[in-house]
Amino acid sequence: MSTGIYVGIGGWNFEPWRQTFYPPGLPAARELEYASRQLSAIEVNGTYYSTFKPPTFAKWRDATPPGFVFALKANRFATNRRVLAEAGESVRRFVDSGIAELGPKLGPIVWQFAPAKRFDPVDFEAFLQLLPAQVGGLALRHALDVRHESFRTPEYLALARRYGASTVLTESDDYPAIADLTGGFVYSRIMRTESALPEGCPPATLDQLAACARRWGDGGQPSGLPLVEPASAPPAAPRDVFMFFISGAKERAPAAAQALIRRLA
Repeated sequence: MSTGIYVGIGGWNFEPWRQTFYPPGLPAARELEYASRQLSAIEVNGTYYSTFKPPTFAKWRDATPPGFVFALKANRFATNRRVLAEAGESVRRFVDSGIAELGPKLGPIVWQFAPAKRFDPVDFEAFLQLLPAQVGGLALRHALDVRHESFRTPEYLALARRYGASTVLTESDDYPAIADLTGGFVYSRIMRTESALPEGCPPATLDQLAACARRWGDGGQPSGLPLVEPASAPPAAPRDVFMFFISGAKERAPAAAQALIRRLA
């Protein structure tokens, strides 16, 4: 697969995948081992709800092959609050929970905000100032999953760019799509898979996703995406791209991810 393009799913424990993805009889304890050899990344949702300890992250690291990465959703106590500026303790608790044990397999950290959370420039900047640049000698990459229409503004884009944070591009009927590039990598969550399609998406859609991934990876901006501002900047340096099939017809997510990986091979 093209260097710097990572394709995966959300989590690895989902009962229907034992019929559609995992080999018959595969023990649940080996599902991560198997999934990580069919995909190149997994977004971990469990870290949003619970606090894990260093041995757990080390176990995930050792169960997966070189080149594989985990994107971690930061704990909800850091983002689901009225005043984001007061999230410092929750941010530190998450970052210091042992995520550095993943080593080079630590991908972006996703800070997911509630759909009702509106953009408040002062409070949001105060939150961005709380995000550390590194932990345990590892550089941290931050992705902002903003889910309210009020974030579709140049003021938000300028703020995210000032702090080097990427904006999650969500392909969903429920949340606004912001395709403007604000950080050094691209993070996309695709939530439109269909149960009736063996690969989760029509072939033409998968072809378009592959073309977008290549264009992003080369430093450019694909045309036809929902931008807040006109795309005017010249191509930048090559960048990492993370694409996850999340929600929608979740039972088809692994098949969609594998189909996209084949197109990028």
